[in-house]
Amino acid sequence: MIDQYIRQYGKRLYGLCLTLCANSFDADDLYQDTWLKVVKNISQYDESREFEPWLTRICVNTYRNRLRRIMKSPVFDAFATEDEKTAAMESIAAPEAEDYSQLHEAINRLPEKLRITVILFYFQDMDVGQTSQALNIPPGTVKSRLSKARKLLKEVLSDETDLQF
Repeated sequence: MIDQYIRQYGKRLYGLCLTLCANSFDADDLYQDTWLKVVKNISQYDESREFEPWLTRICVNTYRNRLRRIMKSPVFDAFATEDEKTAAMESIAAPEAEDYSQLHEAINRLPEKLRITVILFYFQDMDVGQTSQALNIPPGTVKSRLSKARKLLKEVLSDETDLQF
């Protein structure tokens, strides 16, 4: 049963993992951890609902848990200020395609809630309903986060590019 889900959703899940993580090694780990949690919790899956939003929610929650663990790590206690810690985290970002590097950089600087919503909606081609299911938030909150993210991105990119939103 799980094999069928892996065949059907594996590539999209791995793409999400690559988008969320700074490198392919972390993406590989996130991908494996997500499927392990799916196997462990498959009995909790409600078959009357779509599988992909449930899978995406597991992936995003696993990613968030990793970030929390990293931020609590003793390595991060060595930084004198939050700004130093943030600068160190931003310097680890994965290289992006040249044509859209400024956009990707701006997206990566968004607050985490907005960034994940943008990634799911625009890069994973989920609609508002699927994104709301994946993040376990109301559809109105998804729309609000997307609107706020577009506004922030437009401000950041207005001087740098001629991108239209």
